[in-house]
Amino acid sequence: MAQGENPNHGTDAWRLQLLINSVVDYAIFQVDKEGVVTTWNSGAERIKGYTADEIIGQHFGLFYTEEAREAGIPMRNLAIAAREGKCEAEGWRVRKDGSRFWASVVIDPIRNDAGEVIGFAKVTRDITERMEAQRALRQTQEQLAASQRLEAVGQLSGGIAHDFNNLLMIILGNLDAAQRGVQAGKSDASVLRALANATRGAQRAATLTHRLLAFSRRQPLSPRILDLNTYLPGVSDFLQRALGEKIEIDVAGAPGLWPIEVDVAQLETSLVNLAVNARDAMPKGGKITIDVLNQNLDFQYLRANPEVSPGQYVVMSVTDTGEGMIKEVLTRAFEPFFTTKEIGRGTGLGLSQVYGFVKQSGGNVKIYSEPGLGTTVKMYFPRFGGDGQQSAEQSYELLKGDTDGETILVVEDDKDLRAYIVEALRSLNYRVIHASDADAALDFLRQTSIKIDLMLTDVVMPGMNGRQLSNWALELRPNLKVLFMSGYSRNAVVHQGRVDLDIELIQKPISLQELTYRIREALDRRRAD
Repeated sequence: MAQGENPNHGTDAWRLQLLINSVVDYAIFQVDKEGVVTTWNSGAERIKGYTADEIIGQHFGLFYTEEAREAGIPMRNLAIAAREGKCEAEGWRVRKDGSRFWASVVIDPIRNDAGEVIGFAKVTRDITERMEAQRALRQTQEQLAASQRLEAVGQLSGGIAHDFNNLLMIILGNLDAAQRGVQAGKSDASVLRALANATRGAQRAATLTHRLLAFSRRQPLSPRILDLNTYLPGVSDFLQRALGEKIEIDVAGAPGLWPIEVDVAQLETSLVNLAVNARDAMPKGGKITIDVLNQNLDFQYLRANPEVSPGQYVVMSVTDTGEGMIKEVLTRAFEPFFTTKEIGRGTGLGLSQVYGFVKQSGGNVKIYSEPGLGTTVKMYFPRFGGDGQQSAEQSYELLKGDTDGETILVVEDDKDLRAYIVEALRSLNYRVIHASDADAALDFLRQTSIKIDLMLTDVVMPGMNGRQLSNWALELRPNLKVLFMSGYSRNAVVHQGRVDLDIELIQKPISLQELTYRIREALDRRRAD
């Protein structure tokens, strides 16, 4: 059919043909059932570069890239249009001169009076400029996001430096005071007071480190099965003593509450952080309510929170009657070191620790707040579906070795820490041999004349890590008990945020009481085995 002829009078094509030659911003043309071009407008000539005489009678696959033709896309698009009534697509197309442009294409079937497809009408727009503008916008957004990440890292590192410098000054200053006191022959009371202050500073530093790891979801978790109905009353008593009489605490359980599996120490830390934030939002006093309930997260919730997996959750809500948050504060509440408190009254890591812990536990956390109407923080923990039961409570006492001279192999690459552990264990009746790395430890393990009851090893060491050392050690001595200790052990013994089931891990910094308790526990279990 030549350009301008009357195609199939009475069909959709005739009405379309009235517009074809007058529209220059669009390539509007028709093809027959086999894809051969039958009409051509001036817009098609401008966009694609072919005149009507050059292209009518040619297959429209010429406009597609070689890759698209090999994949059969041209005829596939016609089939879609015939089957579904329309085909809309975007992709690279090729002009007569071989240059490419990004096209937005609409294909409509043309039917006769009997409803049979006799051809197709195609409308193509060159949207290369729009695509490039969108790409430039995405690049700008990515650069902005990168800049914001760098700003957050700067804020994070600045906050860490500030807090750790303060804590190091407390520790070093009090240790220096204790040392001078001993040299000057001062009273034991003043020396002990300085040492106690240094210990408190070290404990605060350890807490800060754990909060940072929790925020980044690098804190190894030791989850236990927990019944919140049983757990919360004790937490309520503890929080009441910590917050004072001006704050009323109300705890509400729920009948038939599902069990959850969480790291109890991290849960308690989260509750303390939330309670302290709530107290500070109620300077004249108020009420904190902690309640729990079972909840099935439906698809409506999941559409709004696509990062959450569907299923059954136990929701713990912490609600206060405080001042609430404005929108600008609410959107930044989980950022590390972001705080509205005056300098010296908070690190800005409390809510970020809560966020990291709950996320690492497989749950979700939300904040609801309005100025003057208080704040509610909801923590969603997955329902536990296992059969086992573990105690959530754990206490430690200083335990000595037995009189048989049990032998412990200590593997630690930090010289000063290794010396402290060795001296402490020897003072408690243990025989101790020590190594600075895995190779030196294996030398001891290969010597059958040396009795070794337990190996206490760091996880992260130069060369072979603690887990690899343990594998070799158990090949040599199958009955050997192994305890791991680490401050950061993500890759070796922690996967998906949880300590491997066959691993006994102690988190640094380790109190002597906890260390001896765990050693005694492992050695007694060895005897029972």
